[in-house]
Amino acid sequence: MKLKWQKQVAALGLGAAMLVGLLSTSMAQSAPTVGDAVIVPAVTLIDGQKLPAGYFQGKPLIVEYWASWCPFCGRQNPRLQKLTLEAQKTGLQILTVSVDRKESDAKDYIQEHHYTFPVAMETPELLKVFGRRDVIPEIFVVAADGKLAEVLSGELPEEQLAGLIKYAPGAR
Repeated sequence: MKLKWQKQVAALGLGAAMLVGLLSTSMAQSAPTVGDAVIVPAVTLIDGQKLPAGYFQGKPLIVEYWASWCPFCGRQNPRLQKLTLEAQKTGLQILTVSVDRKESDAKDYIQEHHYTFPVAMETPELLKVFGRRDVIPEIFVVAADGKLAEVLSGELPEEQLAGLIKYAPGAR
């Protein structure tokens, strides 16, 4: 009798553990995959500019996640700055998202390096769209049709990052 009771309790415990695992997995923020539709929520840039939800609709967009303390981001961001200057002439949109804990760290970093690319801080709304980061820097390329075209994780060589200009309107 005691053995049967122990098996039932063990089975119940295993069932409960599986349920908790399933719930936590479904609640985890996973990154979109190539081909998924991506709608960027409203964001406020660290300079105070507010971009409404839908601001990027119909426009090709490069989204880079980075942090001021990340050495790989530190090497990639000068390349992103070059792409930003080139993109301004073409209609390709750039948005960067800092995962720094303090906005002041991101602001100081941007100011110190004289970067002009737009910067937002990670928000729960952005987290819902782009998921949690396992790697930074990480780039999401959203085509003009709103579908995710590429996800590029880690530091990119200059040629590869510069090559993202191919997503600019009229480029081929």
